[in-house]
Amino acid sequence: MNDRTPAQRAGLWLLGLLSLGDLTTIVFTDGSSPPYAIAALDALVGALSAYLVVRALRDPAYPLRLLVGLRILSAVTALPAFVVSDVPAAAKIAAALVVVLTAVGVLLTSRGRAAVVAS
Repeated sequence: MNDRTPAQRAGLWLLGLLSLGDLTTIVFTDGSSPPYAIAALDALVGALSAYLVVRALRDPAYPLRLLVGLRILSAVTALPAFVVSDVPAAAKIAAALVVVLTAVGVLLTSRGRAAVVAS
C-alpha cells in the first residue's frame, strides 16, 4: 500500500530526475565549468539520491530527510555559477534550473508529508 500523497510522489519523481541529471554532470564537464571535483561530487550525490528515491517510492515508511539533504547539497554546488566570472550563460541557466527545481521537489515532498501528518 502506498501512503504517499500525490504531491510527495511528484516531488520524489522530480528529485529522481534531478538525481539522474547529476549522474551525467561528470560526463559533460569540460573541467572548468563545473570543475572536475564538483562534477564528481555531483555524480556521487546523484547516485546516492537516485538510490534513495527508489527506496522512498517503494517503501512509504522510508524517511526522506537524507534525500532532501543530498538534493539541497547538490543545489548548493550549483550556486558558484552565479558569482564566479567567465561561467557560460548555458551553465548559469542550468544552475538556476537545478536550484529552482530542487526547491520545488523539496517543497512537494515536504508539503505532502505535512498534509499526511495534519490529517
